[in-house]
Amino acid sequence: MPRPRSLTPAQLASAALAVIDRDGLPALTMRAVAAELGTSPMALYRYVADRDELEALVVEEVLSTVDTAPAADGSWPDRVGVMVRRMRLAVGRHPAVVPLLPVHRHRSPTVLRWTEGVLGVLAEAGFVGTRRVVALRALLAYAVGAIQLEHLGPLSGPGTTTMAALPVGEFPHLAATAADARRVGPDEEFGGGLDVLLRGLAVDPD
Repeated sequence: MPRPRSLTPAQLASAALAVIDRDGLPALTMRAVAAELGTSPMALYRYVADRDELEALVVEEVLSTVDTAPAADGSWPDRVGVMVRRMRLAVGRHPAVVPLLPVHRHRSPTVLRWTEGVLGVLAEAGFVGTRRVVALRALLAYAVGAIQLEHLGPLSGPGTTTMAALPVGEFPHLAATAADARRVGPDEEFGGGLDVLLRGLAVDPD
């Protein structure tokens, strides 16, 4: 009987990502990944202990192309903005993976380097202690939430159309805002929200 071929972490991650991209995150199982690789589910346990480890490999696979080095020039909001946009670009290619980012952020070398880079820029800008913690968490929350909204609830989608058609007498502000929202592109939406957040973070509460 031939010996099962060896697999690499990259091959496992690539197969798992193919399953997610094609069938969605709920479809990610050891059996589905094994089928993608043409092997048995039990063979995968030679390389990963469980789905949790497989998910961590997927997160790193998606983010491994992100440039984690802070931009050398510009104001700190500009430099941080560049890093957040890099993250959006990589994750936007595989939006179904977004829910895995908060769960496995501490297990991805790329996320750790990206976070260290962002914190370095914030430290140079004078963010210390609790203020730096809150700033980082706000940036992460915005990036993850905005990417998820962009792909799962886009302004160009049917939800916006439905809200724009609500009775004006009952929902005047929502209907008007939804009508305006249909003219906002994803880049404008993401960049505009990020700029608002960065301006808010720039205000020293002391």
